[in-house]
Amino acid sequence: MAHLQERIELASSHLSNDERIALADYAARASWPAGFQIYERGMAADGVFVVLRGRVVLRSRVRAGRGFVPWVATSGETFGAEGLSANALYATDARADDETETLFLSTSKLRAFVREQPSHALALIGQVMAERTVLLDKLRELTTLSVEQRLVAMLQRMASYDGFLDRDGRVELCTSRYRLLCELVGATRESVSLVLGRLTAEGLVERAGSTLFIAPTARLFERLNGGSDGVLLVRALVDASPTTTELQ
Repeated sequence: MAHLQERIELASSHLSNDERIALADYAARASWPAGFQIYERGMAADGVFVVLRGRVVLRSRVRAGRGFVPWVATSGETFGAEGLSANALYATDARADDETETLFLSTSKLRAFVREQPSHALALIGQVMAERTVLLDKLRELTTLSVEQRLVAMLQRMASYDGFLDRDGRVELCTSRYRLLCELVGATRESVSLVLGRLTAEGLVERAGSTLFIAPTARLFERLNGGSDGVLLVRALVDASPTTTELQ
């Protein structure tokens, strides 16, 4: 269970209310309606965004009708940090998943923030790095875990945010969230449906019409440490035998 606790701590990092208040004196505040595209992949990037409320989905378009979602930024989290580097371009599309409010800190304002509010600026930089750690852990999951394990790992992250839960504390998957889950897991709808079908048969998922409800129980999360279903995104990385090369 130590591994599960580690994942919960990684997923729950966010800027405190005091840190967001300090940032607001330097950043531009904006409200976005649900479905609004904030920026597109390939656009010139500058600064960093912080979510105050709502959710922002970062999506990479794979082909028509399909995409991959590496990150969903929720309250107190950042997105668009590509803009902190020189001559940067955004690596994904960014879209407001529901009615969302953000702060935008440009690189010029960031310099003033670092100079005048160093402790809060360090907290912002630490938040960006904490999210990078989560993304690195997700890359490990994509290359080493089965579809079932990746799905359970993503349900665990969704369970740590109230916006994905019903009044009973269960993860609620409507049609749009089901599609989002597939893109977060990095698997086809068919593969995800097979896994959810198994979980339903075992009593871990409840179905009400087209909506699924998943209680975030220890019994569900224990499957993270279970066997593989044999479907890995990058099989070669698992099968490759380790080699070493001497320095000449």
